[in-house]
Amino acid sequence: MIRGHDSKDLLTAGASLAPVALICGNGMLPLQVLNGLRAAGRQAFIVAIKGEAEEVLKRQAAVELGWGEIGRLFKVMAAAGCREVVLIGGISKRPDFTSVMGDLGTLRRLPRIIKALSGGDDSLLTKVIGLIEEEGFRVVGIKDVAPDLLAGPGSLGQVKPRAEDLKDMALALEAARRLGDLDIGQAAVALGGRVIAVEGAEGTDAMLARCAELRQNGRVRAKGRLGVLVKTVKPGQDLRVDLPAVGPMTIERAQAAGFAGIAVEAGGALIAEREATVAAADKAGLFLYGLDPQTAPESDA
Repeated sequence: MIRGHDSKDLLTAGASLAPVALICGNGMLPLQVLNGLRAAGRQAFIVAIKGEAEEVLKRQAAVELGWGEIGRLFKVMAAAGCREVVLIGGISKRPDFTSVMGDLGTLRRLPRIIKALSGGDDSLLTKVIGLIEEEGFRVVGIKDVAPDLLAGPGSLGQVKPRAEDLKDMALALEAARRLGDLDIGQAAVALGGRVIAVEGAEGTDAMLARCAELRQNGRVRAKGRLGVLVKTVKPGQDLRVDLPAVGPMTIERAQAAGFAGIAVEAGGALIAEREATVAAADKAGLFLYGLDPQTAPESDA
């Protein structure tokens, strides 16, 4: 035993020196996390999910694996000396039972894998984390490896929410909470004192496109920019995976829907391409706001 250090300190120090396994789905958030790791002096062992990871990640990946190669995934992470794992990026479709019939290591774990594929999104992610940690790895979140990607509190750009926006923000937040209780989605829209849309399986972008159609066909009447999109983590959600995120495309779609702004949970939501996202919100005249879900939204104007 080394004097002056307990075993927990040594394990923590060892993990900080070992490469972090970055399991990458789609979108550009994995690249931002990778850059954050490198800026912090950490090594990354990149695993690209076949059919999901972007080309820029696949070019840098140590390995590209499909859903049927879970046994191989654990083997290559262990061989690389990884102790910590980050799951980041979107998944366009859930794997079906036939896609996990690849290698012997997968087949040996098949009963646990099939069990993990049942249930809602939260249940699935919790079970996937359990599968990984049963193999001796530790799943960590964005706050552990790239906290700068998370939204801070208050206005994130130059545009500030008005009094009516704060009321819509509070209403959409309450709707998003109730939605999260049912493990359905993470986002809701309120406009003029009523909820006009909630996120389902189609995702945020499709919900925003629906909101734009509602205004275009007159089902929702509003003069000027009005309405707030709120994205927040689900009650009791594991903050290591599936955090709500906004980026330049969210700003574009919110502008097309005629919204006044977007609010996300401070410390619990990701801002993809932060500089570009904030600049796009400012240019569009939309506010981008980090809210504390435990307190009523307040203007910081």
